[in-house]
Amino acid sequence: MSDIGVAEIPVDDDEQPLPPIEAPARNALVDGPILRTLLWLAWPNIIALSAGTCVVIAETSYIGRLGVESLAAMALVFPFVILTMTMSGGAMGGGVASAVARALGAGDIDRASTLAAHALLIGVCFGLTFMLGMLIFGPTLLELLGGRGNVLAYAIDYVQIFFGGAVLPWLMNTMAGILRGTGNMKLPSLMILVSAVCQIILGGTLGLGLGPIPQFGMRGVAAGSLIAYLISIAVMAWYLFCGRARVIPKVRGLRIRWAMFVDILKVGAVACFSPLQSVLTVGIFTHMLAQFGTEILAGYGIGARLEFMLTSIAFAVGMASVPMVGMAIGARRVARARRIAWTAGCVAFASVGVVATVIAIFPDLWVNIFTSDPGVRAASRQYLSTAAPMYAFIGLSISMYFSSQGAAKVLGPVLAQTARLVFVSVGGWWLSMHGATAANFFALAAASMVLLGVLSAASVILTRWEPKRRPAPEVHPASSGIAD
Repeated sequence: MSDIGVAEIPVDDDEQPLPPIEAPARNALVDGPILRTLLWLAWPNIIALSAGTCVVIAETSYIGRLGVESLAAMALVFPFVILTMTMSGGAMGGGVASAVARALGAGDIDRASTLAAHALLIGVCFGLTFMLGMLIFGPTLLELLGGRGNVLAYAIDYVQIFFGGAVLPWLMNTMAGILRGTGNMKLPSLMILVSAVCQIILGGTLGLGLGPIPQFGMRGVAAGSLIAYLISIAVMAWYLFCGRARVIPKVRGLRIRWAMFVDILKVGAVACFSPLQSVLTVGIFTHMLAQFGTEILAGYGIGARLEFMLTSIAFAVGMASVPMVGMAIGARRVARARRIAWTAGCVAFASVGVVATVIAIFPDLWVNIFTSDPGVRAASRQYLSTAAPMYAFIGLSISMYFSSQGAAKVLGPVLAQTARLVFVSVGGWWLSMHGATAANFFALAAASMVLLGVLSAASVILTRWEPKRRPAPEVHPASSGIAD
């Protein structure tokens, strides 16, 4: 590979022949068939995240054995847990993957390794922020969502343990983001799979008790999650630092370079507003439903878990698109990057929509797993029949969100979440003022999903993805290298 710099090149969205960018030859993520490469990268994520949804099912099942109040408590806590996991994995983790992928797409392995080290610092700082925030303000937030009596007490028990170790999920998802940025989907997915098995075993054992192990209730369920995350961190840290990955985080002798933080945070920090707004939307909606009683709240919680399970398919496809789009943008192949985005969007929309529609028609396939309480079953059926067919639009929005991360142009999908938040807030207020039923609120939730999907897709159409022109590196006559 030559050390001579390349002069500034105009961007060509139609992929007319351009002077070559210094990137690794025949990189499948840059040169391979789009659909086949996307599915090849996505299948480990699908298997792993499907295992993660088994955790959701198992967790809800054994929490249900602790009683309806524990189920309602988990419905209160669930938005904050999802915020932690989606912000650390989907948002900031996506920003990390995007930055690493763009560096590798431009052929700059040294920059990718430096970015990885800065990403770990970001993960630790955000984890500590979540820990302090939830330990101090968590009880108040849960009460604002409608938690009362035993429901509130059980929710606080969970929060104190899970968020006391909030650094662990942040570190785990940051390491996964580094690996995904290199195109390695298999190891992070394997760790999610192992973590899921450990969570089911440990969470159930510590939550319900087994033999000499006492029943720790909600605290035990939370502790099982943290132990599982710690196992994943240990394996991925070994893989990264022993040199098996394409990048090795430059921790020893690290000099803080703000440009590295900016490269990650210009995507990750902006992207964090998407799950934050999503959780605010769910939180506001949960607060509105709390007025209808514990059974409606628990029934909605069961339906929301289906949404989480199915949209994990969209997450899997979307995460696979991040390094593909990022490397294409790094290599200045914008038209290919857009084709990747739309291919991923169609796959996510169709796969989520088909399964969700089947369960909307036959809701007992899902409801029977969790409860036999007649009131909760009725509420779950009503929510699923109304909202589940619209989950396809959530899948579309997630895919657009991840593809935009790869292009480092994530503002549009974030603003789409803002529009959904405003829609639910204003619409919910109007319904509350007019004595609406729970069914009306379920219809509001369904309409908000359509709005989010349509606006997210529109944002990708309207946003220019062309990277900024980079000036030609200065070449020193006395040296065969390029000045830094």
